[in-house]
Amino acid sequence: MFMFEVKIFTLYPDLYPGPLNIGIYKKAKEKKIWNLKVINIRDYATDKHRSVDDAPFGGGSGMLLRPDVVASALDANLSNNESVIYLSPKGKKFNQKTAREFSKLKKLNLLCGHFEGIDQRLLETRNIQEYSIGDFILSGGESASFVFIDSIIRLLPGVLGNDNSAKEESFENDLLEYPQYTKPQNWEGKSTPEVLLSGDHAKIKGWRLSQSEAITRRQRPDLWKKYLNKKNEKH
Repeated sequence: MFMFEVKIFTLYPDLYPGPLNIGIYKKAKEKKIWNLKVINIRDYATDKHRSVDDAPFGGGSGMLLRPDVVASALDANLSNNESVIYLSPKGKKFNQKTAREFSKLKKLNLLCGHFEGIDQRLLETRNIQEYSIGDFILSGGESASFVFIDSIIRLLPGVLGNDNSAKEESFENDLLEYPQYTKPQNWEGKSTPEVLLSGDHAKIKGWRLSQSEAITRRQRPDLWKKYLNKKNEKH
């Protein structure tokens, strides 16, 4: 059985597993499709106060995580040169394509920052890649880690009840997902589109594609441009 190992380095281990221990994620963990280990960075502090941060050289507001403490936590729990993802607003943009790439690996090591960030020397001396989940600021990397892990774990084989589900969602093929309908067929004066009741799978597929294209063109011009470019390359 495929085992995807996730290690999280954090100052707040009590936050985990949190939402990762319910629903499909809990079931997948019980099936040993993936596993979670949480490391408390503060356990690697060396003074009696268990200090993990200090003021930045050169002045400025806030505090920085100390490189020696964080490095000790990483070195004690990872193999030589094992890659680490640092969740940071100045990192590369995380998207569905990246999530799919990470889902093909065997390990995921996440470092959750706090305060004003982490000493630059740590980023340069330990195989650390910076990723951002969006252009906004969070109080810490823990919130981002749930989003990051959620988007990756659901792509692992056997996690979703139907593996085709992940292939038909928003951002696959640079399109947003088409509208979905279920019972009752008529609700508050609104009816389900007739084509979905026709049983004609070719027509349904065509309708869904046209809907996805229209929604993407209207709501995400950036994705629409990428979609058109790829479509033109194929022709």
